[in-house]
Amino acid sequence: MTSPLQQKIKIKGPVIVTANRLTDGAVVYRTIKGTWSQDLNDAAVVTTEIAASGLLADATADDIGAVGAYISPVQVNDGFIEPVSLRERIRLRGLTFDLPATFGI
Repeated sequence: MTSPLQQKIKIKGPVIVTANRLTDGAVVYRTIKGTWSQDLNDAAVVTTEIAASGLLADATADDIGAVGAYISPVQVNDGFIEPVSLRERIRLRGLTFDLPATFGI
C-alpha cells in the first residue's frame, strides 16, 4: 500500500485533514495550530496541494495523538464547514444505528 504522503494530492476546492484519536477512536480534525479537535469548525481549511500536503504531513507525523490521517473535501457555507462525502457526514454524526444495551458501552 502506498503511503498517503507518497500519493499525488489533487485538490478541487477546500479540504481538511481528519483522523481518529488514538486514545478512544473519536473522529478528530487537524487545526491551524497543529492540534486535534473534535469540532469540525475548528479544522484548518486549505485550498492548495502544497497547503494540504503540509497539513497532512504534520498530521501523519503526530501518530501519538491520532492515526489514519487523510484529506477530505468540505464546503464552507456561511462560515460553517460541512463535509462533502457521505462517509464524512456519517463520521461527523456518529453511528447510524443504536447499539444494543447488552454491549455495555
